[in-house]
Amino acid sequence: MADITVNPVLAEVMGPREGSAVWVKRAFLVIVGVIAMTIAAKIKLPMWPVPATMQTFVVLSVGAAYGLRLGLTTLLCYLALGAIGLNVFTGSSVENYGIAYMMGSTGGYLLGFAVATVVMGALARRGWDRSMGWMALAMLIGNVVIYAFGLPWMAYLFVDSKGLAWVMQWGLTNFLVSDAVKLALAAMLMPMMWKLVGNARG
Repeated sequence: MADITVNPVLAEVMGPREGSAVWVKRAFLVIVGVIAMTIAAKIKLPMWPVPATMQTFVVLSVGAAYGLRLGLTTLLCYLALGAIGLNVFTGSSVENYGIAYMMGSTGGYLLGFAVATVVMGALARRGWDRSMGWMALAMLIGNVVIYAFGLPWMAYLFVDSKGLAWVMQWGLTNFLVSDAVKLALAAMLMPMMWKLVGNARG
């Protein structure tokens, strides 16, 4: 069973751990995280039944690897860049960007990203990212959190015009297969990273 004590997260055990260099490391990690989220949002993978991005994988992995505070800081910086009009979101473009885009169909999911990042950081503090089973469960919880915010917002916008079945299909069921693949990938990757860190330190 996962340790119930407070554990360090990956970002804390890699690189400088004290002094001013820690703040440089944190700033670097935020930049890397924002870039990774942006790239993951733009890459379309040939999944079934619809193409999928790796954005949820990156968002939830950053939450686990960075911890609650740094993970949330990274996600908020990403959202702030999108809010001022930079093309960082999955469907944003020069014609569809900024706050207007964030209030559209994906708005609830973007809010869910922030909450899920906090949840993943808290679970990583309990050591859930160190074994495949617990990391898989953490990813499942993180995805549930995202949908818990995304689906109600989509329903608010579209249920009257398109119906509940359409909302469920395009807000949830079309992405369950890709979510399962990303869950399995994270469940393998995060414990592997911890093993590599342990071997390097040992």
